[in-house]
Amino acid sequence: MNILVVEDEPDLARHIAGALTRSGHSTEVRHDGQEALETALNRRPDLIVLDVNLPTMDGFTVLSRLRQSQSSSRVIMLTSHGDVESRLRGLNGGADDYLAKPFSMDELVARVNVLGRRGGTIAEGDVIKAGDVVMDVPKRKVTRKGEKIELSPREFEVLQILMKEPARVFSRNDICERIWQREHQYDTRTVEIFIMRLRKKLELDDGANLIRTVRGAGYQMAVTE
Repeated sequence: MNILVVEDEPDLARHIAGALTRSGHSTEVRHDGQEALETALNRRPDLIVLDVNLPTMDGFTVLSRLRQSQSSSRVIMLTSHGDVESRLRGLNGGADDYLAKPFSMDELVARVNVLGRRGGTIAEGDVIKAGDVVMDVPKRKVTRKGEKIELSPREFEVLQILMKEPARVFSRNDICERIWQREHQYDTRTVEIFIMRLRKKLELDDGANLIRTVRGAGYQMAVTE
C-alpha cells in the first residue's frame, strides 16, 4: 500500500516509516498538518497514519477535511495513552482505527495490514441482500433502494457481518473478533460508534433503524420486506 505517515516527532516518524517499508509498503512522511492534508488530497494514499498533535492543523481537523473531501483513504489515528475521548472523537470523525502511544511497531504494522486486506478474513459472497440494502462485496459497493451509500472500510466490514446473518444477534465482542481477528484493548464504545455511523448513513425519512439494538445482547440487522 501507499501510506502517508503524519507525525511531528522526526525520530518516531522515521521509525514508523521504516517499519512499514520493511513490511513491503511504500511510505511518505509529513510533519505538519496543513502540508499533510494537501499531500493526502493530491496523492490519495491508500492509508494514513495520523497523529493528533500536529503543528498548523491538528489531526482531527485533517481528518475532518479529508472526509469532507470524500477521501477514501483509510486512517489510523495515533492518540495519547489513556486518552479515551480523543479515540472516540477520531472514530466519530471517520477514522478506521486508533493506536495509543506508546505502541510497538509490530502492533502498528499488524493494524495496517488488517486494514490493507479491506475485508479481513470474512468469507465473501458476490452479492449480499438484506431487505432493500444490497452489498456488492468484490466492488465494495452498498446501495439502499438503488442509492449508493458511501462507507469507510470499517463501516463496510461491520455491515457485512450483520448482513450475512440478519437473524443473528452479534455482541460487541463478536464483531471485534471478526474484524480485528485478535484481542485488542478496545473500548466497548468503539463498536457502538461504527454502528452509530452506519445508522446515520443507512436511515431513510421514515426514521426506522435497520440495525437493531438487542438490550444486553448486541446488534441485529432488521430485515423488512
